Amino acid sequence: MTEPAGECTIDSVEARVYTVPTDEPEADGTIAWDSTTMVLVRARSGSTVGTGWTYGAAQCGAVVTDTLAPLIVGQSALDVGARFDAMVTAVRNSGRQGAIGYAISAVDIALWDLKARLLDLPLHHLLGAVRDDVPVYGSGGFTTYSEARLKEQLGGWAIDQGIPRVKIKIGESWGTNPSRDLARLHQARTIIGADTELFADANGGYTRKQAIRIAHEASELELHWFEEPVSSDDLDGLREVRDAIDADVTAGEYGFDLSYFRRMCQAQAVDCLQVDASRCGGITEWMRAAAVAASHGLEVSGHCGPHLHAHVAAATPNLRHLEWFHDHVRIETMFFDGVLDPSGGTITPREEPGNGLTLREFDAEPFRVA
Repeated sequence: MTEPAGECTIDSVEARVYTVPTDEPEADGTIAWDSTTMVLVRARSGSTVGTGWTYGAAQCGAVVTDTLAPLIVGQSALDVGARFDAMVTAVRNSGRQGAIGYAISAVDIALWDLKARLLDLPLHHLLGAVRDDVPVYGSGGFTTYSEARLKEQLGGWAIDQGIPRVKIKIGESWGTNPSRDLARLHQARTIIGADTELFADANGGYTRKQAIRIAHEASELELHWFEEPVSSDDLDGLREVRDAIDADVTAGEYGFDLSYFRRMCQAQAVDCLQVDASRCGGITEWMRAAAVAASHGLEVSGHCGPHLHAHVAAATPNLRHLEWFHDHVRIETMFFDGVLDPSGGTITPREEPGNGLTLREFDAEPFRVA
């Protein structure tokens, strides 16, 4: 049972930190990793609990506990916008980039989940759904993968689950192995067949001319989506690549505020704007960033964390799709009941109150580090 809406106050905000080893070593164009850290926030009003999370440094948990929670506890659980403004104002001198922005995002997501549960509404209906089903693309294809592992993963998405778009990582070792990048793109196209869209993500590993050459050399593969062919800080470079190739050029996953997204859109740097609710400021800032993109005639795509994006994506008119990212899907499936099924290339937000997920605390506890 949820609490009656009435005068609902936030009684507590806590953060938990979990570190989960990857199922095998992973890398993209610029870094390698062997574990993923989730910072999970629980906001409570009476017996009702809202859950949010981000994927970032463990220090995000301390930001939630020491800096943000005192601003939230004792305030209305229904006025999420006011809580967001209070958090952003309080961190002015500390800076909103990095761990602080991640922490704000996780709290904001938890507060939206809490509000929806208090009102006994599925979150996408509270936000104002515009669609029932949310398109997704399979994402993984790490540069560390063997040919056999790549075939297993991409084939699982494209063939077994019928997801009509998949993405691999290229730009290996800061773009120093382009021959392997191209070989892996060819392998990916062979695995997924002619009817599945092929996406690639260089994570900013190439120079401008190098990215253009790679795209041209892969033209026969019908590359559909080229993510961060150069650094997302190089707006002129993104626009140069965009103007020179057929694939859609995309970026935006490192945006922490509206000014970032406005600059990227105004620079005509991307064909589709990526937004990450676990970094940009949660659901509150996601909706505003999507509106900025719409004002420039652009669609948005959700970066990673598909279960924290599912409901706001369903309420975003100019959505293109969400990233069904291997690492985050794996953790969210391990930790929550109520996870979604991407078969056929879409996920459908549940009709239960809030985000429809239930934390399996017993299963998560072995990975807790703070």
